[in-house]
Amino acid sequence: MNAVTVTTAARLHLGFLDLNGDLGRRFGSIGLAVEAFETSLTLRDDSSLSAHGFERQRSAVLARRCAADLGLDPARRLDVLKAIPAHAGLGSGTQLALAIAAAFRCLAGMAPDSRSDALRLDRGARSGVGAALFERGGLVVDAGRGAADALPPVIARLPFPKDWRVILVTHPGLEGVHGEAERRAFADLPKFAADKAAEICRLTLMQILPGAAEADLAAFGDGIARVQEHVGDYFAPAQGGARFASPGVARVAARLTALGARGVGQSSWGPTGFAFAADPDEAEFVATRARLEAGSGVEILVSRARDHGALVAPAIPS
Repeated sequence: MNAVTVTTAARLHLGFLDLNGDLGRRFGSIGLAVEAFETSLTLRDDSSLSAHGFERQRSAVLARRCAADLGLDPARRLDVLKAIPAHAGLGSGTQLALAIAAAFRCLAGMAPDSRSDALRLDRGARSGVGAALFERGGLVVDAGRGAADALPPVIARLPFPKDWRVILVTHPGLEGVHGEAERRAFADLPKFAADKAAEICRLTLMQILPGAAEADLAAFGDGIARVQEHVGDYFAPAQGGARFASPGVARVAARLTALGARGVGQSSWGPTGFAFAADPDEAEFVATRARLEAGSGVEILVSRARDHGALVAPAIPS
């Protein structure tokens, strides 16, 4: 094999479990893989390293680092054919980094190891769901960062109910907090209340995960919505004083709630918002009604969840 293609899906970050950290672990996350956005790339043997297509600059840096960390010859041509929107709360950086690392490993005949790759490439500083969803997709929960210098362990993984749909609300051109601004935000925000962290953990174990396991959308969605209230209020000072980074997404989110969608919230720092519907017909009905009042700059789409990990396969010869 002298060329390989890797395709991986976007992820929603549905909320942190424990931003307090008094028990020795901090963060902990709920994540879901969604099909609406993908990163797809091809890596092939070449005489030197070059990057083409989307995210060329970031891809070239990651490719050089992957090759160096794995002790491999970097002489490859990298074509990024599709890219998850950057800084939109969809996990684009982690999925791109892990896809490039997986491609280098595959061409070299090495076993996949996305958890090690995530550590090497400085992904998963606060959340382990990106690497977990790259591996397996579905709905996952990680236990947060402890004293060990390791990726947060995944403590739950469930297939997402097949009939359920995710309604995504995007604001193209607007970026959520990231990079140095994100680091400053975490440093400046006050200590998260322990009783709220306790409620989020209880909601996750006793409502959100059982709701997904039993296809009980009311239980799942109401649990997610309550988590989003706590987390959104906590992060509001770092994003203009509101639970949502985009006022347009916030308006649509309120309309989705009024139309009966469940589990309305914002993924990570946004601006992408989300909600859930019980089946495709309900999702399309709600999305169509919401589009009538969405206004300019905001887009609404319906997506399936993805219950498998990244696809790694030989590339079709060009």
